[in-house]
Amino acid sequence: MARHAPAKTSNDRASRDDSEVRSHAPRGAARGIWSGSISFGLLQIPVSLIPAESRSDELHFRLLDRRDLAPVRYERVSTATGKPVEWKDIVKGYEIEKDSYVVVEPEDFAKANVKATQTIDIQDFVPRDQIDPAFFETPYFVVPQPRSMKAYVLLRDALKKRDAVAVATFVLRTREHLVAVMPGNNGALMLEVLRFGHQLKDVEDVPLPAPSSTAAPSERELAMADQLIGGMMSDWEPRKYKDRYYRDVMKVIEEKASTGATTEHHARTAGTVARDDVVDLLALLEKSVAKTGRAANETRPGPKKARATRAGGARKAAKKRRAA
Repeated sequence: MARHAPAKTSNDRASRDDSEVRSHAPRGAARGIWSGSISFGLLQIPVSLIPAESRSDELHFRLLDRRDLAPVRYERVSTATGKPVEWKDIVKGYEIEKDSYVVVEPEDFAKANVKATQTIDIQDFVPRDQIDPAFFETPYFVVPQPRSMKAYVLLRDALKKRDAVAVATFVLRTREHLVAVMPGNNGALMLEVLRFGHQLKDVEDVPLPAPSSTAAPSERELAMADQLIGGMMSDWEPRKYKDRYYRDVMKVIEEKASTGATTEHHARTAGTVARDDVVDLLALLEKSVAKTGRAANETRPGPKKARATRAGGARKAAKKRRAA
């Protein structure tokens, strides 16, 4: 059976860190985190932003003392003295070299803050397929105010017609962000916070295969891979993909809360260990194509079965006619 932690004292409650308190905040309807306007030429489109990520099903855990299940607090301890440090004595420092820091005070950050505005300023329009997915960071729904519905739809449809993305900047919580505003498949305008160029590694520093690599596949291998992909093509249905880890962890928690024991829910699949030795790509592709074809055939009645059913029906009808 699940054990319960000892009752919290008033000091324990006061010491709970902010992140733990936020994780247990009531979950209400979606609320806007920012309100302002999209600046589109001479148009100002009043909108608000609502996070598109749903975090209601995230797993949250507390660190506990195994002996009595008392929550464990983090303490701010000096590495030099080993003694606790009070908040009033803590400053932020940037390490410019090993063990050498520059202290940055709140007023220093204030000097670097950009002036907050209430506009999403469109800088450029670019083809949608030119933005690498690696730049996308956080999605938001762009929700129009009632009086701006027509202008909102105008921008959405114009972007859709051009298959373009509006690249813009706006300030959220004292920080300027680069963003992309684009039409989503849900009929809404979506705003995606983008990473700046300096936040991504240079592709030249990543060991990727060169275009003229000797590991280039043969025409037959490429054709077989294309056949395999074609056999597995389907429409995008995001809700059919389940978070098996979350589901299994919740089952384990429920079992342990009721019985104190747990069972394994997600058995490991044999034969999925990555191998570094040379493999016969063509043989693997042929097996994969054959397996995909069998799976597809099993999901629909085969022609032989259908013909046999029709033949059986014809024989029964002829027998009835002879009997008559």
